[in-house]
Amino acid sequence: MLRISTALIFILMLLLYSCDGGKMGENATPLKNDIALEDALGKVAKQRIYFGHQSVGYNIIDGIKDLSSEYPNAHINIVETKDLVSFSGKPAFMHSAVGNNTDPASKLNDFTRVLDHNIAGKLDVAFIKFCYVDITQESDTQKIFDLYKNTIEYLKKKHPGITFVHVTVPLTSKQEDIKTMSKNLIKKIIGRPVQTYKDNIQRNKYNEMLKKEYQAKDPIFDLAAIESTLPDGTHILQSEDGSSFYSLAPEYTEDGGHLNKLGQRIVASQLIAFLASLPVHNMSK
Repeated sequence: MLRISTALIFILMLLLYSCDGGKMGENATPLKNDIALEDALGKVAKQRIYFGHQSVGYNIIDGIKDLSSEYPNAHINIVETKDLVSFSGKPAFMHSAVGNNTDPASKLNDFTRVLDHNIAGKLDVAFIKFCYVDITQESDTQKIFDLYKNTIEYLKKKHPGITFVHVTVPLTSKQEDIKTMSKNLIKKIIGRPVQTYKDNIQRNKYNEMLKKEYQAKDPIFDLAAIESTLPDGTHILQSEDGSSFYSLAPEYTEDGGHLNKLGQRIVASQLIAFLASLPVHNMSK
């Protein structure tokens, strides 16, 4: 039986990052300003959006806040709330945590509850993002996708005025440093599942299901593709046990899963451009 001192457990726990966050590095090289970014921010600032998420979602929101702060004339009103009624008809980028990590069904149920019980006035866009911990090697990706598809189809019928965006599942990177090994050790000790970059095999499968189902039908924000592509266009493609799969670029993360400053900025820039291009049904005045 594995024995380990209380002191060592404490030290290891200090190294452990949960899927709820962890401070990211702040030494990333900022991207050059895009002349079209201010225009895109201005368009998104006029929309009424709701985004349900968990940890990586907060990274993305931080990236949007940073971008918005650079362009005061195109400031986006970002509000963490599930009370959509309070913003009836008012432009706002509303967001909140939904459900529990490792439980995709709880996230879909919470997302549905927010929209069904809090809709008032106009809502232009709504989307939900799973966390990387929601899909692992042991996951039944077909079951999860079927649940997602049924939920979205219900919401589209219930709220035909909303543009629903589909988001691919975020990825993790391969890390073999002492911090990661320590993190995995403490997870084993306390009985938590150990994350591995091989989980990306199942995440890639889920993402392919999603794109195959909704391509040319609905808007898809391919978060996984952005996370696995460097600014020079290089794709982070790995092979393991006869499978090839995309992984999170190590340059975009400090802990193998959450986004650092560079990753936040790249994803946020892409999301803003994507949302600005949507032919939404309603535009808040």
